[in-house]
Amino acid sequence: GRMLYGHNEKEKAYPASITKIMTVLLALENCSMDETVTFSENAVFSIERGSSHIARTTDEELTMEQCLYAIMLESANEVCLAVAEHISGSISNFVGLMNKRVKDLGLKDTHFNNPNGLPDPKHYTTAYDMAVIARQAMKSSAFRKACGTRRYVCAKTNKHKQERTWQNHHQMIN
Repeated sequence: GRMLYGHNEKEKAYPASITKIMTVLLALENCSMDETVTFSENAVFSIERGSSHIARTTDEELTMEQCLYAIMLESANEVCLAVAEHISGSISNFVGLMNKRVKDLGLKDTHFNNPNGLPDPKHYTTAYDMAVIARQAMKSSAFRKACGTRRYVCAKTNKHKQERTWQNHHQMIN
């Protein structure tokens, strides 16, 4: 936990998809991996056109474990929304939970405004704060396993009758 090097570590910046670390951390802290997440119309259709997704369908069901891999390997924005709704009932309630967890970690320079990191001027963090959040997430063996997985095969679902393979896009792992 000791800082070995710092450069602008307290400068506020837009976190983009590393926001998903907090989303997954909250999923790990609030759910079991065998819970069923059902995709709402809002979760499926309210992401930006052209953003990362895994093409889920309204009323499709995935386990929380499948959601974790979709988020960490494919950066699936609609899955973040479905997980947020599953945990908190709404995106806005989940964002409140995200910001409460930030305060619980003693962080003062982060404010989340969505669970997937899509652009928003009220969505910011610092390198230091994200390092603290990532360190907390790394305490989970499920998080470490998902981050280090090269390839995950998602079983067929109630809406997709074929298995789907998700790849880790992190070049240091591949």
